[in-house]
This record gives sequence, structure tokens and C-alpha cells, in this order.
Amino acid sequence: MAIDTVERFLAALSPHHREEVQRRPREEQERLAGAWEAELLKDTDLDTLDELSPPVAESEAAARVVKGLFD
Repeated sequence: MAIDTVERFLAALSPHHREEVQRRPREEQERLAGAWEAELLKDTDLDTLDELSPPVAESEAAARVVKGLFD
């Protein structure tokens, strides 16, 4: 069974940010997950990191997406 984009995004977040995002409405979670996927696709530095460690690349992209939301 495939994990949906929101679940993958939540898994890539730090525990603190994951809790914060989970408190938000599903629509906002989906918007953030979409921004996360776009970040993964557009950043060529993440492509190289993704080849070395996919979870690290996903976490880096997730951190970029939520950076301004909670700081």
C-alpha cells in the first residue's frame, strides 16, 4: 500500500514540526506536502543528496517548507 504524500511529508519532518503540522487542517497539510514535493523536484542539490541518502534529502526539503511557519 502506497503512503500518501502528506504521510511521507510528515515522516520527513522533525518530531516538533510534525506535531505542529498535524494540528493544522488537512487542506493546509496537503498544501504543505505539495510544496515539499515541488521543493524536492526543483532543487538540484537535493538530487545529489537524494542519491546518497534519500531520507536526508526529504528531511532537508521538509525543513525548508516549514521554516517560516514555526520560527
